[in-house]
Amino acid sequence: MLRAFIRDAIEMSRVATGEVTARSIARTVFLSDSYAVMATNRVREASRRWHIPGVNRLLRLTQSVLFGIELGKDIELGEGVYLVHTLGTVIGGTSRVGKRVRFMGNNTVGSAKDNGCPVIEDDVLVGCGARILGPIRIGARAQIGANAVVVTDVPADAVAVGVPAVIRVRGQARSADPATLPGDANGVSGEATGEPRVR
Repeated sequence: MLRAFIRDAIEMSRVATGEVTARSIARTVFLSDSYAVMATNRVREASRRWHIPGVNRLLRLTQSVLFGIELGKDIELGEGVYLVHTLGTVIGGTSRVGKRVRFMGNNTVGSAKDNGCPVIEDDVLVGCGARILGPIRIGARAQIGANAVVVTDVPADAVAVGVPAVIRVRGQARSADPATLPGDANGVSGEATGEPRVR
């Protein structure tokens, strides 16, 4: 467990400050709510592994009360997951979150219809208010825009914006259901292209 604490501190420092120095690591450990949440979650994981009754529930309630976050007991969080703002974030079900993923706040990751949960690969940025739902995969280094609702796979290095999310891959845009999106005949909305939308 000590190794997990150290790896989280190093990777979180890398995400938060762009550097890994004794000073940046100390600031992360002692001043970051995100580190406190991750450390508490590592203790929860250990208590389940060692079958210590009551600890997981007590720490889950502590996380909810102190930080306003809900982390399920069957999720997996990679090293250095960085919760920029913890309030309102829910990661549930059997969701898998990779290393150095950044959650900007008020995010939901889980199941849409009890049919499975997302896998989020390394170095993904999840914007404020974004929802990632269902048995989908978010590729490494992808960016999920603020308030996006993502219910289909997002390739590595792509950007997903809108409701439902339009996915931009190397200058192209695609959506699971273009007919439901405002915009041109290709289903590209103003948010995806950067052009203003006329109502």
